[in-house]
Amino acid sequence: QVQLVESGGGLVQAGGSLRLSCAASGRTFSSYTMGWFRQAPGKDREFVAAINRSGTTTYYADSVKGRFTISRANAKNTVYLQMNSLKPEDTAVYYCGGRADLAISLKYDDYDYWGQGTQVTVSS
Repeated sequence: QVQLVESGGGLVQAGGSLRLSCAASGRTFSSYTMGWFRQAPGKDREFVAAINRSGTTTYYADSVKGRFTISRANAKNTVYLQMNSLKPEDTAVYYCGGRADLAISLKYDDYDYWGQGTQVTVSS
């Protein structure tokens, strides 16, 4: 059993930066593939980024590639999403997910655990 809690969201102007954090409970954090998804009003939840168990492999949606960076600190039971050059289209609730599998997945149905979400709003 894993509990995930996101933090770091807020209101920023276009071009600004935020760093989201996802803190995990439990002592098996390093065995989970981790991902970030987001959901804008009236839209489906979409994939943003994922990272493998050791932090050596990452994958990004085309819409955020080159602007966002996912990383993890297994000793701290935390995964991060550094978001730079933010755009109004990035406005959404951001969710952290955990997957008890070796493989990275872009499908939210494949993730086993979710946090409560944190709001990111980017003004134009």
